[in-house]
Amino acid sequence: MTNEGPAAAEAATVVKQQDARLQMFAEFWHYFSINKGAVIGLVVFALLILVAVFAPLLAPHSPDDQFRDFFLTPPAWQTGGNAQFLLGTDAVGRDILSRLIYGSRFSLAIGFVVVTTALISGVILGLLAGYCRGWVDTLIMRIMDIILAFPSLLLALVLVAVLGPGLVNAMIAIAFVLQPHFARLTRAAVMAEKNREYVVSAKVAGASHLRLMLVTILPNCIAPLIVQATLSFSNAILEAAALGFLGMGAQPPTPEWGTMLAEAREFILRAWWVVTFPGLAILITVFAINLIGDGLRDALDPKLKRS
Repeated sequence: MTNEGPAAAEAATVVKQQDARLQMFAEFWHYFSINKGAVIGLVVFALLILVAVFAPLLAPHSPDDQFRDFFLTPPAWQTGGNAQFLLGTDAVGRDILSRLIYGSRFSLAIGFVVVTTALISGVILGLLAGYCRGWVDTLIMRIMDIILAFPSLLLALVLVAVLGPGLVNAMIAIAFVLQPHFARLTRAAVMAEKNREYVVSAKVAGASHLRLMLVTILPNCIAPLIVQATLSFSNAILEAAALGFLGMGAQPPTPEWGTMLAEAREFILRAWWVVTFPGLAILITVFAINLIGDGLRDALDPKLKRS
């Protein structure tokens, strides 16, 4: 009997924790699903992920295959179109649909890498600034202010010009430009949480400064960071496309959407499909992610919740 008592109590605790997590998720989904646009954005984004994952199966051709007899072939439903090129071909006979499908991989990879890098570096700087205060806070925040003083695309362009054109350098530059937003947001959240009772109690109990920052304070600052990460994801895709369009991002023949636009500039008037479909892909992706960000803000911001 002595062994069964603690075991039963432990099992009951585990069940309660699972029920609490399920209840939290149900509450989150309730507030998220109220925003119908956010649900639509989530569905579109999920489809985009599936397209990126199964690109080799979905794409009718390789993105680099050149069909010499089909230069600037219009979409299949237009006069002069061909059924094997649903969205037409570009100036060197490559299938636009296949390049768009493979391009979704680059866009998602860019967003994920940039946001992860900016989030980690921004959170570290924001934690140090908000927790340490004093000259550390002043130094970090003035550097962040200097970065924010420049137009983001212009600063990213300068950094890529220094580092050299290429997709990796473009991602580094965009992450550098986006990190001040995470740093300022983390600093504000840490300053709000630092003097709460649970933090003071942990400090009195002998918790180290590192434990206070990472274990006690940081988990309570996650909600606004998730919303910011979602919005930064769309900004990263847009800025990578802009750098690609300017010739400073992904280099040809990489099927990145911004690079596809750059290659099609001279054919805007005579072959509308070469420019329109990559532009639509960027528009739909960024719009869907922004809708998700709005839904997350509604679900995670307690000020917007109605009891």
